Amino acid sequence: MRKLRALDLFCCAGGAGMGLHRAGFEVVGVDIRPQPRYPFEFHQADALTFPLDGFDFIWASPPCQRFSDLAKRNGNGHDWPDLIDPVRQRLISAGVAYVIENVEGAPLRKDLCLCGTMFPDLRVLRHRHFETNIPIRQPFHGKHPHVFTMDKRKNHYGKLDQNTSFVQVTGGGNCSVANASAAMGIDWMTKDELNEAIPPAYSEFIGRAAISHIENMRAAA
Repeated sequence: MRKLRALDLFCCAGGAGMGLHRAGFEVVGVDIRPQPRYPFEFHQADALTFPLDGFDFIWASPPCQRFSDLAKRNGNGHDWPDLIDPVRQRLISAGVAYVIENVEGAPLRKDLCLCGTMFPDLRVLRHRHFETNIPIRQPFHGKHPHVFTMDKRKNHYGKLDQNTSFVQVTGGGNCSVANASAAMGIDWMTKDELNEAIPPAYSEFIGRAAISHIENMRAAA
């Protein structure tokens, strides 16, 4: 049997794509910008017009800036387009298994929420919400640990080692690039790319559920 194919829309540098690959998919990435470090087949194209035929599963991560905490603080979310509903309509029309991923506050149906605390190899919180048309169990969301900080106003300042503790991986993050890479489980991206990525562990978890769903549907048919 041929390997199942996954389309990774708005792929950036490939955090989601790597997880889908590890889950067992053949992965094709699409982004409107060049992505020289994307680790799989890549097409520079518009995700809203790229053909969807021939894929068993579609992952979409539309730009999140419109819904980010930074945009809320600055009051400039309107500077970025809301692509979620156009993407949703395309994926529904495609008639295959899909997931749309975005930040807290995005207008998604929140079928699943993932956090780094749910994965033993991660050291980053990074909440992401997912809308999907496949069944996926919600992992237990445990208590958040303290995150390494350089803010002397924090009670835990000076008590954590950034080499072993949870760290903040954002534009205003306060850890080294090496520790951001280790915390995310990503070893091929620049710091700017890490800031926008999701950990491959997230998409591997979802990808395995997608493969199980697809295989079950085929068996039932």
